[in-house]
Amino acid sequence: MHDGLGSWLQSRRVTSPEKTALIVDDGRRVSYRELADDGDRLTTLLEEGGIRPGDRVAYLGENSPEFLVSLFACARLGAVFVPVNTRLAPPEMLHVLGDSRARALIHDPEFAERLAPLVSALGIPLVVETGAGATGGSPVPSGAIAGTGLDDPVAIVYTSGTTGRAKGAVLTHGNLTWASINSIVDYDLVSTDVALMISPLFHVAALGMGALPILLKGGTLVLEKRFDAARALQLIERHGVTMLSGVPTTFQLMADDPAWAATDLSSLTKLTCGGSAVPTRILRAFENRGLSFSQGYGMTEAAPGVTALPAGRTLDKQGSVGVPHFFTRVRITDGGGTAATPGAVGEIEIAGPNVFPGYLGLPDSSRAAFTDDGWFRTGDLGHLDADGFLFLSGRLKDLIISGGENIYPAEIENALSGIPGITAAAVIGVPDDRWGEVPLAVVTVADDADVDTEVVRAHLDGRVARYKIPKRVVVVDELPRTASGKVRTAELRIRYGAPASPLS
Repeated sequence: MHDGLGSWLQSRRVTSPEKTALIVDDGRRVSYRELADDGDRLTTLLEEGGIRPGDRVAYLGENSPEFLVSLFACARLGAVFVPVNTRLAPPEMLHVLGDSRARALIHDPEFAERLAPLVSALGIPLVVETGAGATGGSPVPSGAIAGTGLDDPVAIVYTSGTTGRAKGAVLTHGNLTWASINSIVDYDLVSTDVALMISPLFHVAALGMGALPILLKGGTLVLEKRFDAARALQLIERHGVTMLSGVPTTFQLMADDPAWAATDLSSLTKLTCGGSAVPTRILRAFENRGLSFSQGYGMTEAAPGVTALPAGRTLDKQGSVGVPHFFTRVRITDGGGTAATPGAVGEIEIAGPNVFPGYLGLPDSSRAAFTDDGWFRTGDLGHLDADGFLFLSGRLKDLIISGGENIYPAEIENALSGIPGITAAAVIGVPDDRWGEVPLAVVTVADDADVDTEVVRAHLDGRVARYKIPKRVVVVDELPRTASGKVRTAELRIRYGAPASPLS
């Protein structure tokens, strides 16, 4: 009996067998029946290879049918799927494979040489290369399939590790199921939706809020191995794409592409964006094409959605990350368990069936991550306005204390996004002999823009308190980001000599 993801493909094979589940390789279509059959074959191969309920199966590869087949095969076996970020360096991959105690590894052929010494060092018993023969074996599972419940683990997704070693967030069948339902409800997903997947599935945002909700609803995924703005525009027009998810850089590159104005985007009805705020220039570029964003806030530990900003509120609630997803709860506290007064900045805490139970093998960290009454402490700062919309102020560890005043980087970053020519911004605190620390802005700018410290300071003067205005502005080619599009502020702090945060 499967109450989790292990039943999804079997049910789709009955309810919509000939419906196109995936579009890959420049137009090849994979039906739900074919996807379920491939899942059966891989389930058999893993079972015959000794994989049992609770065993961890790692996967290293780009977006492909095999990625999803592997996830669902693990779910059916009661095994635990461990997606590995393809951008990790070998020592980081070694940590993920070793920490998860992977007993099987499925990988794309292009990673074989890089993985060989890691497999040898860890003694991983079963290694499967995707491609011909990867789903060999009898077409129907042998029957020794364990039942699963919603509270059973189905995946271990490693956090981006911006500070210290990455931790494995254990996600249950229920976490990913409820995250999918949240997306279906809040984004009005329908079975006729066609979603272009340009973000990597090893990142939980693409998986939990993109691929899985669409498959649960019976829609179609257009899988791309990597993002290219010109190609994305072509695919939207060619396949009548209705849904597109990404980070601000994704949409910026599309709007700046030479083909932008001539591409037919009339099929698009749903645009979702996370990672950081969308610059006003990009919002306007899409609004001018009749397209609005649903911006949101989330994290691996919430599988990943926490809040969503309805598309119709993008401009009047600009700067907000929205309201809680339908089955998720958000509160603001003073860090000591007391609810903050309305409008006051405090720590964001979340609860709901999409929130994970804890970190793999780290009981102390898991306990510390939750309050006594069971709310997850995000480590993020924010406030709720009178309408219940959430506004982010930054990370606790990124809080800048200048002359005794608290400065929240997100507030300054939002103000910077309104300056013509600035395409992205991050604010950190740097040492100052007089004030202890002061804000430093690191920005990227458009090719034809003339942006410097004086331009920024003049624009912000009168818009924010003077102690919040960056004392210096550094222009860079690009900001360091995680796979989810979040700026690696820890890297910027090291690069520009910022002190260790007293709250880190």
